[in-house]
Amino acid sequence: MNVRRLIPGTAVAAATALGLATLSACSDESAAAGNTEKFDVVASFYPMAFLAERIGGDHVKVSSLTQPGQEPHDLELSAKQRVQVEEADAVLYLKNLQPSVDDTVAQAGVKTKIDAAELTSLEEHGTEVGGHAAEHEEEHEGEGHEHEEEGGLDPHVWLDPVKYAEVAKGVGAAFEKADPDHAADYKKNTAALVSELGALNTKFETGLANTKTKVFITTHAAFGYLAERYGLTEEAISGLDPESEPSAARVKDLEKMAEADGVTTVFYETLVSDRTAKTIAKDAGLKTDVLDPIEGITEKSRGKDYFAVQEANLKALQAALGTK
Repeated sequence: MNVRRLIPGTAVAAATALGLATLSACSDESAAAGNTEKFDVVASFYPMAFLAERIGGDHVKVSSLTQPGQEPHDLELSAKQRVQVEEADAVLYLKNLQPSVDDTVAQAGVKTKIDAAELTSLEEHGTEVGGHAAEHEEEHEGEGHEHEEEGGLDPHVWLDPVKYAEVAKGVGAAFEKADPDHAADYKKNTAALVSELGALNTKFETGLANTKTKVFITTHAAFGYLAERYGLTEEAISGLDPESEPSAARVKDLEKMAEADGVTTVFYETLVSDRTAKTIAKDAGLKTDVLDPIEGITEKSRGKDYFAVQEANLKALQAALGTK
């Protein structure tokens, strides 16, 4: 950890209680030239940690505030984690996804604060999102097709390879500025990652270009950017909050829509309860499958990293939408 910064009194108290060393003053040296040999990056959750690891390579030490299997939206930071943020050379997070992280970063004296939300454009999404959403709504006017717009600014940009690449470029530039001694390597690693994300985007474009239906149902509205990117419509059981419960009217509307649009599958995810998704699927005579929002990698994940899980997501969507 970087131990060159002075921290607030509250953080010092927490550090003392935890038996941590007293922090020393900040120097004017290169960001990675502190008491450790690496550029210490604290990431808020897996998609941010993945970027830091791929871009930083051997020059960074990355730690994640969200543990594998932990639902990131519900994260509450401990005193030890708050000190961990304070000690870092850089913190990489996505504002408005994890309030506890936002509060800690705002109060921390860490020099390099990288907010992924500022590196791409965010959109407001509700329970129905996608390139065909307006057309889909018009088709069902007069059929009791109702909407519960439990939405807001959607933070799930990493599920769209194009937006994730935009974030990657911003992170790379921030690393170059904060740790100029290794700027050339950061630039090279960023370019390689952006290229790989471009190839993934092409796979999604070609793999979803010709399907029997364009509509899919998910547990919560995590896949709005992906749906918009590839001309699909995401119908979410709940809004952007994975823990919110749908109304009886919303459930009834989903069942009617599924029949009208030829939906075959209700997708659920690994880090939240699948009870509602499976109940709706059973009542509507539909199948269930996993569409992973990649908020964390666990033993249940269909792959060991972002790219492997995205490949699995593509296959799941192709099967559910009826790739021709």
